[in-house]
Amino acid sequence: MCRPETAGDQRPVFDVNRLAFGREDEARLVDSLRDGGYVRLSLVAEIGGLVVGHILFSELPIITPEGTTLALALAPMAVVPEWQRQGVGSELVRQGLAACREQDHRIVIVLGHPRFYPRFGFSAELARRLDSPYAGEAFMAVELAENALDGVSGNVQYPPPFAAL
Repeated sequence: MCRPETAGDQRPVFDVNRLAFGREDEARLVDSLRDGGYVRLSLVAEIGGLVVGHILFSELPIITPEGTTLALALAPMAVVPEWQRQGVGSELVRQGLAACREQDHRIVIVLGHPRFYPRFGFSAELARRLDSPYAGEAFMAVELAENALDGVSGNVQYPPPFAAL
């Protein structure tokens, strides 16, 4: 059901994000992150030959006093309304995190629903030492490598396209 995004998926990915969020902001964010070279992983969920879901991981450095710690931002994750609450989003997150782990990424950060993302290991507690324009229980992190956030405190640097949101 999930596979890497291809060049031919750009319009369907735009439409999935537009339909899922009811606006074009997130769809434009995807295009801007792609155009800016920030994307590290982009997967689509396909059912019956139609793209019904999308997840994007982009670079998100954490600037610390000791240097830069590399991380990824999970944003956005979208499923067209008629396929929501049927496991498509969960499968995108599971396969996305697995692919990030296989690519040796160690940390993923999300600003997302606090009842959805913890089932995949995301925790606001893990993100508490990170300064960000976002805060609270929706700002969460997951370690893809054991203890990847141990001793890490600093400022997450969202790529410029996020400023448009």
